[in-house]
Amino acid sequence: MVTPKSRIMRRLKIIEGQVRGLQEMTEKGVYCIDIITQTSAVKRALSSIEDVIMENHLNSCVVPQIKKGNDKKATKEILEVYRLKRK
Repeated sequence: MVTPKSRIMRRLKIIEGQVRGLQEMTEKGVYCIDIITQTSAVKRALSSIEDVIMENHLNSCVVPQIKKGNDKKATKEILEVYRLKRK
């Protein structure tokens, strides 16, 4: 079974390779648009990791908090993550 943690770790390793590729591209003076294309791919990959983490957090932390009557804490956490994602 593929766990959220294993999905995240696999994706982080891919991103690590992409960032190393960006370093090489920059050192070699690769065309700027190609570098920007690659940085955009890294940003999308990081965003997808955030989505997996958020989904896992909602399922494993927020929903149980709500069930226990900690609605205010759960709401505060959701809003905090929402604000971070907007930046």
